Amino acid sequence: MRERKPPKICVVGSSNIDLVIQAPRLPKLGETLIGHSFHIGYGGKGANQAVTAARLGAEVTMVTKLARDVFGEGTLKNYREQGIDTTYIFFDTSCSSGVASIFLDDQAQNFIAIVPGANMALSPADVQTARAAIQAADVLVCQLEVPVETTLKAFRIARSSGVRTILNPAPAAPLLSDSRRSDELLQLTDICAPNETETELLTGQSAKTLEEAERAARQLLARGPKTIILTLGERGALLAEQNAVEHIPVIHVDAVDPTGAGDSFIGSLAVYLAEGLALRDVIRRANAIAALSVTRVGTQTSFPTRAEADAFLKKQGLV
Repeated sequence: MRERKPPKICVVGSSNIDLVIQAPRLPKLGETLIGHSFHIGYGGKGANQAVTAARLGAEVTMVTKLARDVFGEGTLKNYREQGIDTTYIFFDTSCSSGVASIFLDDQAQNFIAIVPGANMALSPADVQTARAAIQAADVLVCQLEVPVETTLKAFRIARSSGVRTILNPAPAAPLLSDSRRSDELLQLTDICAPNETETELLTGQSAKTLEEAERAARQLLARGPKTIILTLGERGALLAEQNAVEHIPVIHVDAVDPTGAGDSFIGSLAVYLAEGLALRDVIRRANAIAALSVTRVGTQTSFPTRAEADAFLKKQGLV
């Protein structure tokens, strides 16, 4: 029996350094609060999604931009250690690398502030340089932590080459500022995967109940994507296509740190999609990988290997 080739995933997106402070509770406005732990990790939505896919056994190429600073050099080393192709990682000398400050409390609640830095210097010209990597991919994954023009360029290349696209519209704000660009990007999207907050921003509708989420998902479908996968946190995910809507429940676990769970979902979604599974099975598995990630502290350090993922999926009856 011939061994199946690993799926090829290309991620065009952001890289950040995560500065994580854990305290008993989140501070109030103007308050100085003493925390009990601190660590530095590698993050950024694009990076997290790429690392998830690589941990699950995919061949991953990352297209991103770093600064020539200690954070940038460390990030490049981390990509290489994760087995990710760094051919199209670019450097900018005029700004800092992207940084995210993450505050986490003992109830697994968090808030995050980001300085994009070099991420906003990733250009359409850089994407053009990486054209071959996009064309060779089974799935292209993008977010909105780099300029919209850059993501548009990547999606145009993918569409012209028959490569499936996943858009994680996070943060949603870039799609709200220019309707022409946002309309084109959504029309080039095969799978749009927002969370509840992003869905509400993009549609102007509440998504707090399943009925509201379905109406909002149908509104997004009308703007061009072939499929909407609306992630609903503890409520699971809503799969919406032109002729069907289905709620797929989450796997309940004892959460320790939710940071990066959404990125884990997107990265695993890309892998299982590229492996040819039906969408419902893809989402069930991605839900499980995200659930497993929140049982561990950290962002990329919480993402499971393929062996760990397979064991957890088997335990849940999903393989």
